[in-house]
Amino acid sequence: MFVQEEKIFAGKVLRLHICTMDGAEWLEEVTEDTGVEKLKERCLKQCVQGGLEDPKTVTHHKLIHATSERVLSDTKTVGEENLQDKDVLLLIKKRAPAAPPKMADVSAEEKKKQEQKAPDKEDIMKVTAQLTARQVDRMVTQHNLRDFQTELRKILVSLIEVAQKLLALNPDAVELFKKANAMLDEDEEERVDEAALRQLTEMGFPESRAVKALRLNHMSVTQAMEWLIEHAEDPAIDAPLPVPGGKRAVAEEAKPEAVAEISKQDELTDIFKRIRRKREFRPEPRAMIALMEMGFDEKEVIDALRVNNNQQDAACEWLLGDRKPSPEELDNGIDVESPLFQAILDNPVVQLGLINPKTLLAFEDMLENPLNSTQWMNDPETGPVMLQISRIFQTLNRT
Repeated sequence: MFVQEEKIFAGKVLRLHICTMDGAEWLEEVTEDTGVEKLKERCLKQCVQGGLEDPKTVTHHKLIHATSERVLSDTKTVGEENLQDKDVLLLIKKRAPAAPPKMADVSAEEKKKQEQKAPDKEDIMKVTAQLTARQVDRMVTQHNLRDFQTELRKILVSLIEVAQKLLALNPDAVELFKKANAMLDEDEEERVDEAALRQLTEMGFPESRAVKALRLNHMSVTQAMEWLIEHAEDPAIDAPLPVPGGKRAVAEEAKPEAVAEISKQDELTDIFKRIRRKREFRPEPRAMIALMEMGFDEKEVIDALRVNNNQQDAACEWLLGDRKPSPEELDNGIDVESPLFQAILDNPVVQLGLINPKTLLAFEDMLENPLNSTQWMNDPETGPVMLQISRIFQTLNRT
């Protein structure tokens, strides 16, 4: 007896439940090695009238596994699609692709795009030919910006003096500023410029010695390097730095009567001076190195960066120009009788801020490190004060 080879090697027979969108239902028996495209042809012969003369009929339909909502691939077999006996398949006609636009529609769309296109240089010159030419001096704009920064610094200097006088009237002022001074001691002890430290360690200096040298030399890479070379043979080079305030504590214990005689005003003045010294200007290391590589002296570079708020380009122009304003002028406050300063002092938000010790610390910090202004502008206590000062300055500057 002759048996066909395909029958001998036929896989497991599955009965699949087929459904169409018009409500027709039937069972199809297939083996696991039956291709999905072949199954789709059999289904279409069952439901499509007139047969499959059009070859596109098969490609325009798809089979979907009802349970998983998965479209079956025409290139796979029933077994590869992991179909099981009595699974339900949906025979659905694919959505026809959108018809390509007609030439007339394309032309209209292109014309619309051309109408909405931004004008080119020739069109702008033609339309503005009758206007009076004006030359915008960018140097004037930059000069105005520098004037604003200089004026803001003067405002801060004068506001610091007012805040110190107001806070001296607070009975708890001494204790408040002692705590603030202690916090600054901790910040100063922990603060290390990472960029400067990296430069020294890349030169071969041990990290612990580089940190000590930077703290002793106010984060100056050049001075720290000279200190490290000078003290290379010093047995005490690895000794830790003394704890800030230690000497003061000894002095206080040695002379308790003298300390008791210091008036509140004198003690506050001493605290303010110590805070001011801790908030001394810290030049931006990269800008400083770049300017020194141009041949400028370190002190000149520090002055330039201090005057120009650590802005490298502005500092370079200052070094090459008339060097105005001078570093000495930065410590001069604004005229206390000027309308600008009076308007600032009359503002209620500023008045409340001036009796807050945190505002004084913010002013001191921004005075020597303008790049920290963003931090204080975002602070809920000092931010509103800075916003009012800026608004008043801008308003009076326009009049």
